[in-house]
Amino acid sequence: MDPTHRGPEEYGRDNDGFGEGPGRRRPARDQLTPEPGRPTPQARVVRLISGDYLLTVNPIDGSEVELCPPGERPGPPARRTATGRADRERATAPPVPPGPPTPQLPLLERAQERERLARLLAQGRSVRLTGPAGSGRTALLDAVAADCADLAPDGVVRLSGYRRNATELLYGLFEAVHDAPLHRPDRTELLDRVRTIGAVVLLDDLEFGGAALEELLDATPECAFLFATVPDVAAPTTESHLEEVFLAGLGRGAAVELLERAVERPLTDEEANWAGDLWFESEGLPLRFVQAAALLRQRDLLRTDPEAYGEYGAPPEDAPFGHDQAVDGVHIPLPSLGEGAAPAALLASRLSGAARDTLRFAVALGGEVPHQAHLPALIGDTHADAALGELAGCGLLSPAGARYRLAAGVVTQLEAAGYGEDATERARTAAQHYAWWAGHPSVTPERVAAEGDAVVSAMAQLVPGDGAGQTSVAVLLARSATPAFAAGLHWGAWEKALRIGQEAARIAGEVAEEAYFHHELGVLALLSGNPDRARAELETSIGMRGALADKSGAVAGRRALALVADRSGGPLPVVLTPPGDELPVPRTEEQTAPIVGAKPSVTQTLSRPYEDATAVIARQSAPAAGRNARGGRFSVLAGARRNLVATAAGVLLTGVLGTVVALGLTSGDDDVQGNQGVTTEHSQSPQDGEDEIPADSPADGSTPAGPASGSGSATPGPSSSEITPSGSGTPSADPTGPSGTPSSETSSSSGPPSHRPTKSPTPTKSTKPTKSPSPTDTPTETETPTPTDTATEPEPSSPDTSDSANGPSSSLSSSSAASADSGPADA
Repeated sequence: MDPTHRGPEEYGRDNDGFGEGPGRRRPARDQLTPEPGRPTPQARVVRLISGDYLLTVNPIDGSEVELCPPGERPGPPARRTATGRADRERATAPPVPPGPPTPQLPLLERAQERERLARLLAQGRSVRLTGPAGSGRTALLDAVAADCADLAPDGVVRLSGYRRNATELLYGLFEAVHDAPLHRPDRTELLDRVRTIGAVVLLDDLEFGGAALEELLDATPECAFLFATVPDVAAPTTESHLEEVFLAGLGRGAAVELLERAVERPLTDEEANWAGDLWFESEGLPLRFVQAAALLRQRDLLRTDPEAYGEYGAPPEDAPFGHDQAVDGVHIPLPSLGEGAAPAALLASRLSGAARDTLRFAVALGGEVPHQAHLPALIGDTHADAALGELAGCGLLSPAGARYRLAAGVVTQLEAAGYGEDATERARTAAQHYAWWAGHPSVTPERVAAEGDAVVSAMAQLVPGDGAGQTSVAVLLARSATPAFAAGLHWGAWEKALRIGQEAARIAGEVAEEAYFHHELGVLALLSGNPDRARAELETSIGMRGALADKSGAVAGRRALALVADRSGGPLPVVLTPPGDELPVPRTEEQTAPIVGAKPSVTQTLSRPYEDATAVIARQSAPAAGRNARGGRFSVLAGARRNLVATAAGVLLTGVLGTVVALGLTSGDDDVQGNQGVTTEHSQSPQDGEDEIPADSPADGSTPAGPASGSGSATPGPSSSEITPSGSGTPSADPTGPSGTPSSETSSSSGPPSHRPTKSPTPTKSTKPTKSPSPTDTPTETETPTPTDTATEPEPSSPDTSDSANGPSSSLSSSSAASADSGPADA
């Protein structure tokens, strides 16, 4: 496990190990400095497939995710053969502890349970084996695995439920049966694959029940499960139809026999009576008698050689070696009943110094025991790996998947004995070591993933912490380990480490690292099928990196955010930039604000819808456009869907622009023919010019000196020729326009006399100005139109002052009723 030496080694005892002498080790941080002739360590970049995505694990700027190109999609995963399953089982089993082999203990008083379990599994039934901690559930599972080896086509699969949820167990089952390196299927493909698996699954240390357990069973209809758990775990639902088997303690005779087998000699009468009392106190749990056998072996060794433990350093003077010590060093009394029921402290006091230090590190890590190859570096002794064999021989360890952890109740007993006093300092030491080791290029992601529980526990013990630099060490460890967890497909540990690292970075005030963790959490949420969480995490990361001027990190976040928008049905990018150019995402505050009080011109009014739509598409497409410019490949592989949506968007914009132009042409024609006094800057209201324009205003083409409308402007607006869509400056012959077209702007004669037709109008019936009708006389837009309103538009005729020509205008517009050239219909 020494990453700087790739040659063969045996438990760390290579010629150039972690130190040149006992108690001395090479500083971990110096290992990162390349020696002469050694290559400089490079960042470890791994590409793997996750569903429809291609994930590139980048430890520098953050992982990059993109749609997997068709040429790189993996084929259907191949199933492992019987030989392949056996090789994998040996590789994932806990390592054999160094030192002399421990005696193989028989499985006593378990024949009935063993036969029943094998029979139920052969029938395809799933069973829940419940027993207290230390009742021998793991040993019974080993025996059942041998009995069911040939029952299912996919053999027997051993899984560990320790700190695992249902989804992680499904992925573990998929990986155990299929050979798919660097391939993690999505949820749909995962369910399709595990649905066809036919295996006997032995799952130890199950930690959940209820609906989650029902979900696991529904996803694997062709598998027969044997769940081993403790009684305090939630019970399954009534729909699960699981068989329940309870595992009780051993009888007194079987307990005494087990003690004799473990000691490898017959018991004396005194020891047999002591074993009987221990059986009553411990309720016959096999673990207690395995530990009691270790106490008897230590006692035998002390009786024959009082200095037997001097080889590893004499135990402390206050070590509880029994009730009393004989003067001659030969008579060693039996442990008390309390020491036999809770023997961890007494057993540890008679172990070597390296073994006791290993226990202190395990207590600091919450019960997780570091791999034996890490012990020399952690403890500072080149032979410290042998401590694992001592602990296993004393019954202080329990297997957990591919690793070991402290047995049930050992952590509590050791903490009461003072083994947790320096837990924080030891957790910090372990975190610093793991940070150096996990980030070294020679360490494979699979090795880091196998040590994932200990790594996560090390950083969890430091957050939150009140010690100086604790959270910074947790950030360093999370920064080094999370890329390895992602590449090693241990995504449960990946998520836990990211969340702990994000919290530690927030406490420590390391904004750059916090942005990195938010980015990784967003990528993980996208790969897990949660686009809403992915969008929130990525936007947070982009904001932090923007504040830090981290251009490369912000670009990586924008690419991932564009993919989230694409996959969640958001606006798709249609703007592509040349290769090598970056297209930043425009911010809201960077948009040009209009000038307060300014009025747009006709050209601006007509072109605004097109400009607004273009700006929206440019803003939405900016992240993906930058990605396409950098990637190169995506500019070609944009996909038929993107092209189709881009074409549709162009057609939609063309239609909108055409509609706006058509409306402008229609309204402009009315303005030219009937509303010549209306300018593009000021529109006249129905009340404007009521009393200012007399009915007998001159019609000889002369221009009055005053303003033409009641707007108060001294400068007249542009003439009608400036806004005529056809470009002609000559107005139409009909000043009132079609009779069926109402005018909402003003009357036909409200403009200056110079803009009126040259033909003299016929005198009206009354020369007095007519007041505007009351609002109740004017029909609303929702009223039913008269037949005149819906009639076909007549041919334009010469202007006159007849009532038929001015009737519709006065009935539909109050401004027309106020005109001086025409009176109301009833006048």
